Amino acid sequence: MRKNLYLILVAATLLVFAAILIFSKKDTPPVAKVKERKGSIALSAEWLDTKSAIEGLLAEIDANPKNYKAKLNLAQAYIQEARITGDHGYYDQAALDLLDDVLENEPQNFDALCCKATVLLSQHHFAEGLEVAETAVKINPNSAFVYGLLCDANVELGKYPEAVEMTDKMVGIRPDIRSYSRISYLREIHGDLPGAIEASKLAVSAGYPGLEQTCWARMILGHLYEVTGQNDSAEFQYKMALQERPEYPFANAGLARIEKFRGNYPQAITLLKTANKDIIEYSFDDDLTDLYTLTGNKAEAERSAEKVIKELSPVANQGESSNAHGHYADKELAYAYLKVNNTNAALKHALTEYQRRPRNIDVCETVAWVYYNQGQYEKARKYMSVALRTKCSNPELLGRAALIYFKSGKQDIGKALLRQARTVNPVFTDTQLNTEINTVFG
Repeated sequence: MRKNLYLILVAATLLVFAAILIFSKKDTPPVAKVKERKGSIALSAEWLDTKSAIEGLLAEIDANPKNYKAKLNLAQAYIQEARITGDHGYYDQAALDLLDDVLENEPQNFDALCCKATVLLSQHHFAEGLEVAETAVKINPNSAFVYGLLCDANVELGKYPEAVEMTDKMVGIRPDIRSYSRISYLREIHGDLPGAIEASKLAVSAGYPGLEQTCWARMILGHLYEVTGQNDSAEFQYKMALQERPEYPFANAGLARIEKFRGNYPQAITLLKTANKDIIEYSFDDDLTDLYTLTGNKAEAERSAEKVIKELSPVANQGESSNAHGHYADKELAYAYLKVNNTNAALKHALTEYQRRPRNIDVCETVAWVYYNQGQYEKARKYMSVALRTKCSNPELLGRAALIYFKSGKQDIGKALLRQARTVNPVFTDTQLNTEINTVFG
């Protein structure tokens, strides 16, 4: 009798331990592995060091699934890998899985909260990212990084005064490449292009040569030079980036825009194809669409435009509360559908984005431009008036606004906006916009 009771107790104990092992294993999500890079970025010494570090972290986690420090470090590595490879679909989700596991067990982990907000903002989940960043700042109100996240979220949601306030706090704590970059963007959207260039120069100077973040800061500076018609200065920045970080895809794409401006379309296409080999980036195909159109290659232009739509479509139209955190891309899809003359699909995506963030000037510009393409000029003017509220002097924004006001019966305002745009830059780089301006205004 006692022997049978003993055996029953042993069996019950074993079942309990088995259940614990099963459920603990079930509750711990599998850790995503690192993917091999492609193209020239797979040949750098930096990649060998990064891969070795990631594999070391994976080994630590495999040995101890409750090593939350290693999981946080791995999530940070995956966030950076997403930036470098452009494979946000894979690495963003991999990082979120790790961060959610960390936060489930350490809900007050400040660094994990900041990393999660970073991923959500990267995926364009701006409202959710803001909420997470606001949780983080309560834990540590003395971190410059978290104020940068709060700036980004507020900017994208169209809360510009709040964004300025957060950036002031950020630069007050730590003036560096990240804070200067945000100052530059805020100055740009408020119409201070010289001030934006000045801040962008400080950002580049504050960065370490060759790092991806520093090269990206150079891309912003180059962009500002392009906006203001200083293409030689833009070209210099792109070439400097390539010297510091060979084959940097965004620098090749920048040089492609310069060659496009010069009318050297074959070289521009070659540069974009080179950039396309290294990372996943829809904008390269979008630029290729314009170049194929300019060269009269209708078949390639259509193929490239459809590729952009395919790249962006699978992750659009997901609710903010959805568990399947994809990258919201409705604003980008609106412009992509305009290039294939599907204005109904363009409007659908533009309005979807508008429902998420009706105060953002870029979103309002997008809705306005779609309505313009549908010939609904009064509706277009309603949204464009909101897009102009920060006094942004981007020539393409002003050019679109000029067309909308002119076509909606406000010819004097339209002409004044066009003069303002051409003062900033006499040449419109957007192919469709340039054609429309020439047609309407001569």
